[in-house]
Amino acid sequence: MRRITVDERRSRLAYRHRLAPGRRGGGPVDVAESLVALHATDPASVYLAIRARAEVTADEIDAALYDDRTLVRTLGMRRTMFTLPVEAAGIVHAACTRAIAVRERAALVRLLADTAEIAAEAGGDVDGWLRDLERATRTALDALGEATNTELTRAEPRLGRRVLLAAGKPYQAWQSISTRVLFLLAADGHLVRGRPRGSWTSSQNRWTPVRTWLPAGIAEWSPDDARVELVRRWLAAYGPGTVGDLKWWTGATVGEIKRALARLDTVDVDLDGVTGLILAADADSDSDDSAASVPAGELGARVPEPTADGSWIALLPALDPTPMGWADRGWYLGDHAPALFDRSGNVGPTVWCDGRIVGGWAQRADGTVRYRLLEDIGGAAGTAVAAEAARLADWMGGVRVTPRFRTPLEKELSGR
Repeated sequence: MRRITVDERRSRLAYRHRLAPGRRGGGPVDVAESLVALHATDPASVYLAIRARAEVTADEIDAALYDDRTLVRTLGMRRTMFTLPVEAAGIVHAACTRAIAVRERAALVRLLADTAEIAAEAGGDVDGWLRDLERATRTALDALGEATNTELTRAEPRLGRRVLLAAGKPYQAWQSISTRVLFLLAADGHLVRGRPRGSWTSSQNRWTPVRTWLPAGIAEWSPDDARVELVRRWLAAYGPGTVGDLKWWTGATVGEIKRALARLDTVDVDLDGVTGLILAADADSDSDDSAASVPAGELGARVPEPTADGSWIALLPALDPTPMGWADRGWYLGDHAPALFDRSGNVGPTVWCDGRIVGGWAQRADGTVRYRLLEDIGGAAGTAVAAEAARLADWMGGVRVTPRFRTPLEKELSGR
């Protein structure tokens, strides 16, 4: 069994994820393709993840999302929001989102049935009541063209009905069903999150019918075929990895992952005593192909040697896809998890040097970027981090970013 060292894995990460010198992406779509998908639970993460890998402005990312519509924000792996190339939307929808929609519908029907007013109005057919509300909501959105949650609730008042969440708990609360109904319509492929209200940090998106936002539609895949393709793309961008990494990242079961792998040509590899796997066509990292001429993630690409000055630097945002790409993170995270992750496993802003996390950063109220190194990386690399922090602050300009999931070091550095 071939051994792939930690150094080689870090080199692959730098090359495939557009972080190594000379491997910067050509634009928003290129970056998203290289990483399969960008975490989008926190909208600012998408912009800062692309900015870390390509010379782009926020306006250019806006254009890809809302003018050219070559990127789309959608529910995907692990019931998490992602931004991904439109051509990949059908893959993720079939491999992940359809199953999520089934579970969400069942949960919402139970919640509605437990609400006396709605159950009485439904006359015993809560599922039928919900589907009628969904049809009415889609009709209202067709008439409006695009609309916020509030605007749709004015057009279809039933969206304002409230249900009791966490009944009997100290934190129980009544909540409008509008968010859950619109979430379900999007998961079923009827709606898409369009342009937000406010700046690129806003999470208040307007809703738009899929058929008007993406006239060509979303490609149809069978769940099994889509899962095979999703696993293949992960291995091309993140491999080598383990079955556990794939299970965690995709949100699929071990059985589903193994069935997908059985249809792919993979090779077992030794990851310092742990059995991992890689695509067979990607196993020869010593090929003579020119790294400069091969797109990131392409199979058979030669993995580059460390850069001449011995280091590369990156400041990645909270929920960036690189630190969130594996379940087993020891080979690039070290013992820094307590400072840089929250209790739910969400990563905060990180400082990278040569394929490993070496610190964290945060934005202060005055717009400056403050960072802390958690290990010694040498004077030259430290100077590079300071310069990159200044460039990041300039890029953000007057926009203030506070991660949705706060981590210990980010809270301390931000002073907020």
